[in-house]
Amino acid sequence: MTQIQKPRIGITLGDYNGVGPEVVIKALADNRLLNLVTPVLYGSGKVISFYKKLLNVDEFNFSQVRNKGQFAPKSINVVNSWGDDAGEIIPGKASKESGKASFIALKQASEELKEGIIDALVTAPIDKHTIHSDEFPFKGHTEFLTQFFEASESLMFMISEKLRVGLVTEHIPVKDIAAAITKEKIEAKLKVMDASLRKDFGIIKPKIAVLGLNPHAGDNGLLGLEEEQIIRPLISDQKNKGRLVFGPFPADGFFAAGTYLKYDGVLAMYHDQGLVPFKSVAFEDGVNFTAGLPVVRTSPDHGTGYAIAGKNQAHEGSMREAIYKAAEIFKHRNEPSKEK
Repeated sequence: MTQIQKPRIGITLGDYNGVGPEVVIKALADNRLLNLVTPVLYGSGKVISFYKKLLNVDEFNFSQVRNKGQFAPKSINVVNSWGDDAGEIIPGKASKESGKASFIALKQASEELKEGIIDALVTAPIDKHTIHSDEFPFKGHTEFLTQFFEASESLMFMISEKLRVGLVTEHIPVKDIAAAITKEKIEAKLKVMDASLRKDFGIIKPKIAVLGLNPHAGDNGLLGLEEEQIIRPLISDQKNKGRLVFGPFPADGFFAAGTYLKYDGVLAMYHDQGLVPFKSVAFEDGVNFTAGLPVVRTSPDHGTGYAIAGKNQAHEGSMREAIYKAAEIFKHRNEPSKEK
């Protein structure tokens, strides 16, 4: 295939009453990014102009996209996904109008990603409550994109320079976690993580740590049987297949002792088990990557931040890293084949 010098990175503004527009503007105000990627913002020039003025950011210019797919390679491109009647911009206020607008932008960006008009997608935070509708009955971006791109399995993969954490279960109540931990589910997530580490990060022989579900990883069955009956046998099976999979590790000591530094990826059993240590280690530069999709999608590792929206307090580090990582992973996937 033809090598694209500068990946066209689509960026959705997310909920325009949250910190999404602010972190996008701040990240792209760093002109060095324009040397590496062609940014394409899906949302509204009106929203960008509103926050540019509110944040008093003078050094931020953009081009309105007039014709589909015609982007200025040395500029920030803005696609007007919705009309001027999408609702009032009120930083910090959740509204159905802003939720609907965030879905319209996400849908358009996803369609253009599927068509190959853009090369990768970075999504700013949405409000899971206001975006929810008959058209968006999902718990978040990951579930929507998994269905939209018809992936059989995906993995919420939190990545940073020091730590990569994937989740077996994602946005489900704590009371339902144990029942959702099955051999088949863990095996499917391990398969996606292993393939992603090879294809997306160039690691030829990935070394993966698996955490236990229970305190002390079950303490030999005293504190739960999932480790002995499900997780440990699965790890043995993976080793017999020649994969470098280790565990199950008690989560507290594993992170406290820095053991995670010895592994290319860590598979956590549930949301907070993986995300609490991840955000403690990499909150300002952590990135949420959806592994297992036929396309590249990343996002910052934070939410809408209504409490600080419009106050010039949001840190853009995670958004900047999300853009960098989207470009890096896209390039990894399009490098000439080498031994995996």
